[in-house]
Formats: sequence, C-alpha cells, structure tokens
Amino acid sequence: MHAFRSAVESNKVDDIASLLDEKVTFNSPVAFKSFDGRETVAFVLQTAFETFEDFEYVRELDSPLDGYTGLVFKAKVDGLDIEGCDFIHETPDRLIDEFTVMLRPMKATQAFAEKMGAKLTQK
Repeated sequence: MHAFRSAVESNKVDDIASLLDEKVTFNSPVAFKSFDGRETVAFVLQTAFETFEDFEYVRELDSPLDGYTGLVFKAKVDGLDIEGCDFIHETPDRLIDEFTVMLRPMKATQAFAEKMGAKLTQK
C-alpha cells in the first residue's frame, strides 16, 4: 500500500507533509494554477480531506518503472457522489514531487470547488 494512502486511511492526515518533497507541485482539478511547495500542498490536501465526506480509496494502480501511482477514490460532497483519482509521482527518495487530482461528475466537482474555495479563503 502506498504511504500516502496509508496515512489517509489511518486518519493521519497531519503526516502528509513528511511524504512531500520540498518542491512538490499540486495540480488541482478546480484551479487553473498549480500549488507549489511542501507547506502549501500539505495545507491544500488537508483541507480537501476535511471537505470530502465518506472518503474511501477503492483501487491502487502502481507503475514502479516510472514512479507513478494512481489512487482511485470515491466520496461525497454535500450528499453528491464524487469519484476521482490521485496521480502521484515520487522521487527516487520516495518523496512525492507531483500530485495531480482528477474528479467527476461535474455537478459534484462544482460543489467541491465551492466548498474548497470557501475553506481556503477562511484559513
């Protein structure tokens, strides 16, 4: 099991920062610009996990030859079902240097974007 998945499933979201490379890039499904840097990305990820309801990873796709892992998940946002995938790339030191999220369907993704936006501007 991927260390990031393990941290999330163990409800150790505060441990996420230790898994991130100092220069990590986060590509959001709802923002045009990436988020960069360990502290910023850890904050965005922690906020996302506070926003999802009933979050659960359902599949792990591993590509050890090129350092990529896909973590397929399902959750709810305001009672709407949402599905997604976290595409994670790691350095040879096993630190996450790239994190991209894809979400569907559109209605749930829009609800997620609104809730995330409100939380990020409050903090």
